[in-house]
Amino acid sequence: MPVSRRRRGRAATRAARSGNLPSSNRRKKTNKLYLAASVVIAVLVIASFAFASGIGGGRSGAAPDGNAEEYVEGVGTQHDILGRDHIDEGITADYGGIILPTSGDHWPIPAQCGFYEEPLSDERVVHNMEHGHIVVSYNLSLESDVSALRSALNNIGLNDVWGLARAYPEIPTGQVALSTWGVSDTFLGVDEDGMRRFFDAYAGNLGEERVPC
Repeated sequence: MPVSRRRRGRAATRAARSGNLPSSNRRKKTNKLYLAASVVIAVLVIASFAFASGIGGGRSGAAPDGNAEEYVEGVGTQHDILGRDHIDEGITADYGGIILPTSGDHWPIPAQCGFYEEPLSDERVVHNMEHGHIVVSYNLSLESDVSALRSALNNIGLNDVWGLARAYPEIPTGQVALSTWGVSDTFLGVDEDGMRRFFDAYAGNLGEERVPC
């Protein structure tokens, strides 16, 4: 006996209430869920790439650096470039009697960035300067002054990426000197503002190579 439209409609309603939908309807519902999930995943992936590119700073998402591409009048003193060749480890370079050289021949391996309470050879740290690092040389007799210098450098964000500090008894007692490729500056005692100006100008910019710490 033919089934009336009313009975078929009631049967469909009961099937919907019980969850026994036809397989074609279930597939449509599943496809919509997959589509929605795919859209959410795509949005999250795009957002993660945008966030990663935005946190790098500096040049095109690379390490952050200073704002000067060359020497800035009034921020340190500019020096002639003496060369940039590698010499064998342990060999003494000829810097022409210059204390605190800012360029010249150097050893093949630079120093690891950080704060050193012992001296590091000029031949070592000149390589750091070639990489765009700021080398902080200090001759401070009081431990409290050394601690103050360490604290001041910790307050300078670019120091984490481009800074290296070393004890340097060749300069007068009480002096702190900052050097990068072709430029240096000196301060009597710990001058956080002066050091920050130097970092803000030159960090990562003047070396022949740009290699963050």
